Amino acid sequence: MKTQGSAVWQGGLKDGKGAISTKSGALASYPYGFAARFECKSGTNPEELIGAAHAGCFTMALSLILGEAHLTADQMETTAEVTLDKEGDGYAITAVHLTLTAKIPGIDQAQFEELAGQAKAGCPVSKLLKAHITMDAQLVG
Repeated sequence: MKTQGSAVWQGGLKDGKGAISTKSGALASYPYGFAARFECKSGTNPEELIGAAHAGCFTMALSLILGEAHLTADQMETTAEVTLDKEGDGYAITAVHLTLTAKIPGIDQAQFEELAGQAKAGCPVSKLLKAHITMDAQLVG
């Protein structure tokens, strides 16, 4: 399976503006920019989107692992807090902290923590955050 997200940007870093879209249409030219990223203004930012993707992927992975253990969650809620820190002359994502609350009949805390750990290790987004990235770049016009 392959899917995609895209971004358009116009202008400089602080005065510019961008729009993020997803192939599914869940985001369609949704605004993002410097103020949304660094000044808590309206719009989204890459770290927020990574957090949403990681929370969603992890929760789905845990649902799979629970099913393999013949368990089904009544409800799970995951938050992925993404930390962007200044490093040298730039910025880096330095941490992602997952917080999970769940209602799962028939499981104790120890088993819950074990299965959640398996989901964290197996989640494709968790793996991506450690993966090598490739790129092609072409200047046009």
